[in-house]
Amino acid sequence: MPDQPSDEPEIVGEILPAESAPPAPVETGYTADGVPTFESVREKIENRYTTSIGSAELASETTEGRTIEAQYDARQRAAAERLAQIRASMSEKADEGP
Repeated sequence: MPDQPSDEPEIVGEILPAESAPPAPVETGYTADGVPTFESVREKIENRYTTSIGSAELASETTEGRTIEAQYDARQRAAAERLAQIRASMSEKADEGP
């Protein structure tokens, strides 16, 4: 045995790894039968929804986005005017009678 200072205790034995708990099951988002879980479907929908909202917000901040919005508004106004014309012409025909 090598010379050891007398104030240190002699180490005897071996170090064993701590007993570990079995690994937690990995959440795949599917049941054992391969069916998606409610939580995984809900998470996918929420992710897609927030991504689409973010994309729309970013797109509306660009020049092209504002141009498209203006074109859409113009089409909506034109469609509303055309619908009003059609309704007016139908009410005129109804007033004339058969």
